[in-house]
Amino acid sequence: MIKPMNIAVVGAGLMGHGIAQVFAAAGHDVAIHDASAVVLAGVVERIRGNLRDLDQDIASADRVTPHEDIASAAQNADFVVEAALENLPLKQVLFATIEQAAPVTAILASNTSVIPITAIMDKLMRRERAIGTHWWNPPFLVPLVEVITTQWTDDATLAQTMMLHQAIGKTAVHVKKDVPGFVGNRLQHALWREAISLVERGICDAETVDTVAKASFGRRLAVLGPMENIDLVGADLTLAIHQTVLSDLESRPGPSPLLEAMAAEGRLGMKSGEGFYRWTAEQQAALRTRVLQFLKQARG
Repeated sequence: MIKPMNIAVVGAGLMGHGIAQVFAAAGHDVAIHDASAVVLAGVVERIRGNLRDLDQDIASADRVTPHEDIASAAQNADFVVEAALENLPLKQVLFATIEQAAPVTAILASNTSVIPITAIMDKLMRRERAIGTHWWNPPFLVPLVEVITTQWTDDATLAQTMMLHQAIGKTAVHVKKDVPGFVGNRLQHALWREAISLVERGICDAETVDTVAKASFGRRLAVLGPMENIDLVGADLTLAIHQTVLSDLESRPGPSPLLEAMAAEGRLGMKSGEGFYRWTAEQQAALRTRVLQFLKQARG
């Protein structure tokens, strides 16, 4: 256990409200800010609804206090986490303001999914307290937090960040080099690149890709990681497979022309009603419900 801390969350949207919820449920006081007055006004009730749905103490939401400006949210913070849009200039501007407002002892973290922490924090005066904490969506159901250090991050900042997130029940892992996408998204998008390529090349359709992933190796992934699987089957067998298959896997450095065409044509997936599949409102709701129910059950 660690003593209760003052947490500041900058961004109250999809990720920020969930991050605030987890910290508050663990006993920390949370100051939260969002540029949208509408989003900010509804954040505490949104958190209360999540807690109710998870059969957790809804009184935890009372530890979350909305703030109309960043300075007031950050001024007493021990730990600040930014959860704004994936926009590098925006994040740089936010951290310039955060650093001016927060105590010099505060740790400054970004929840970016793919942008290198080095790029976001480069202009800070005290870069030794800068770190990445990449949570996964939804933050209150998916346990992983990737903790990313840069060449500037000091040992105390890393140790305190790891301890804080482990204490609130997260599975915190240390990413030792600040590369785009960190670990999780590099693995995920390597799979997605090959999945799109299989459809683009006419090897199979989208439904077959999803069926194969869900009905084969996907069944094992929660209990058997890729490196464990290599050791299970043997490095010699893995090498033999790679000698045959790697040369035929998708390796272009840029996005798929199929994906570019879909975006240009407005086939954006659920948000437009059509992507690799056609989606009615009912189908969208059903899929989201299935995913949430699965994640709730997986909490154990």
